[in-house]
Amino acid sequence: MKDLYIMRHGQTLFNVRRKIQGWCDSPLTEEGKQQALKAKEILKGIPFDHFYCSTSERCSDTLELITDQPYTRVKDLKERNFGIYESESEDLHPDISRYDEFYKPFGGETTLEVKERMYSALSKIMNNEDHYKVLVVSHGGANMCFYSYFGNPEDLRKQGFTNCSILHYTYDNHQFHFIEMINV
Repeated sequence: MKDLYIMRHGQTLFNVRRKIQGWCDSPLTEEGKQQALKAKEILKGIPFDHFYCSTSERCSDTLELITDQPYTRVKDLKERNFGIYESESEDLHPDISRYDEFYKPFGGETTLEVKERMYSALSKIMNNEDHYKVLVVSHGGANMCFYSYFGNPEDLRKQGFTNCSILHYTYDNHQFHFIEMINV
């Protein structure tokens, strides 16, 4: 059995300024850097053998605060694309149940597209023979889409799925199993 830990990146300037942050990027704040260092302490006893992150700098910057080991950036671990609404105010977000119909016509991705993209990327990573304990740094929305295979993402929100929260899964016989959420 293998273990996969998927972490959300640290707080960013766009998080603070309440900007829609999908495929566009913004830097980590000082608090975001501190969150990553707290996550490092929580994870320090786990002997990770491989590290991955989204191609967004907020994810690679978070991962570089956690480890000095080599890592691989994977485009398919990126956040949902919000199309022309990228970097606009979060006040423009519709109710989450309407994301698909709202963003898709403007160049964005549907929940299913993100979910399948994440599942495919994470399966490919975990199918490597020498990958037993893997840490991935990705995004809140993308992580929630992946989690929706196992439960209602609203349950994670209620538990406080914040920046640098970690979702732990096992991987066995080509199947993921959700174990726990670790809050930072």
